[in-house]
Amino acid sequence: LNDETSTRFALTNLRDFGMGKRAVEDKIMEECHYLMDVFRNFKGEAFDTTAPVNQAVSNIICSLVYGNRFDYSDPEFMSVVDRTNRAVQIAGSAVMRLYNNFPWLSKLFSNKEFFRNIEENKEQNRKLIHNLKETLNPQMCRGFVDAFLVQQQNQKSGVTDSHFHTKNLMVTVMNLFVAGTDTTATTLRWGLLLMAKYPKIQDQVQEELRRVIGTGQVQVEDRKNLPFVNAVIHETQRLANIVPMSLPHRTSQDVTFQGYFIKKGTTVFPLLTSVLYDETEWENPHSFHPAHFLDTEGRFVKRDAFMPFSAGRRICLGESLARMELFVFFCTLLKSFRFSSPPGVSEDDLDLTPRVGLTLNPSPHKLCALPL
Repeated sequence: LNDETSTRFALTNLRDFGMGKRAVEDKIMEECHYLMDVFRNFKGEAFDTTAPVNQAVSNIICSLVYGNRFDYSDPEFMSVVDRTNRAVQIAGSAVMRLYNNFPWLSKLFSNKEFFRNIEENKEQNRKLIHNLKETLNPQMCRGFVDAFLVQQQNQKSGVTDSHFHTKNLMVTVMNLFVAGTDTTATTLRWGLLLMAKYPKIQDQVQEELRRVIGTGQVQVEDRKNLPFVNAVIHETQRLANIVPMSLPHRTSQDVTFQGYFIKKGTTVFPLLTSVLYDETEWENPHSFHPAHFLDTEGRFVKRDAFMPFSAGRRICLGESLARMELFVFFCTLLKSFRFSSPPGVSEDDLDLTPRVGLTLNPSPHKLCALPL
């Protein structure tokens, strides 16, 4: 998002459309049923979780931004989700890092596939925004795009420094789509992989869900009664460490840090890995150890070194939404399915080495989802 005004507008309106509230919780619950239908269709056979999980999570941000969800078989929806996933992967490649550091060498280092994906996604967004503009009712905004278009219509004529222009809308929508899809979907996929990798922990998760929830629908308010499940989700976020370098920030004033002087306006990358894997903060920093978030009596405990969403004024804008999605999706799926490695593949063979990209995704793998 381009500036403080845009950020405030986005946050305020996303909250108005349900982010972090019961309204969006209902949308997540509804989306869980569509996702479970996809999982059931594999009838226990091994499959790649990438596409269905990405599409399910993407539909939540689509509901907030555009005002509606899309069918998983919609070819345009499938293509925009796939291109986004591929662009995130390419963005972390050595070629793109060279491009970002030495843009004057763009003819040698730029990645044509990356920019083609971005342009094609922009074109699809232009069509969606155009359709929303054609059917806009200022008295009944369907999502963030509608709210932006209404603000754009209401701005005074002749204003040249307004933030509510078409280019900013496009950048904001695409940022929300990428940020609202990849990070949560990646974390959820790590969670399912870890359950298959550590079946005894999966047993404990499912036992607690049966005991506390029974046959009912999981709700966010159940989190306080599910300390082990909550610990597993937190530990997944910590170990997965999906955004190890966070995103670039800029110092708001001169600062001296660990003996180094950093001038105001300097771009810095907070290395979240240094906190999430800090050996002075975590008993087993490089292992999957849900007890990191449990006391001796099995109660959930917060940890100051847990900051996968970064920290400060520029903490992740969608933290409340992501936490809600992770909890509802994870619990609902674990109530309904037993996740395991494919036939002929042992738990030890499931690889936890991440695939490097802008975010750290699991390496390509397949899982079996056996209905309970």
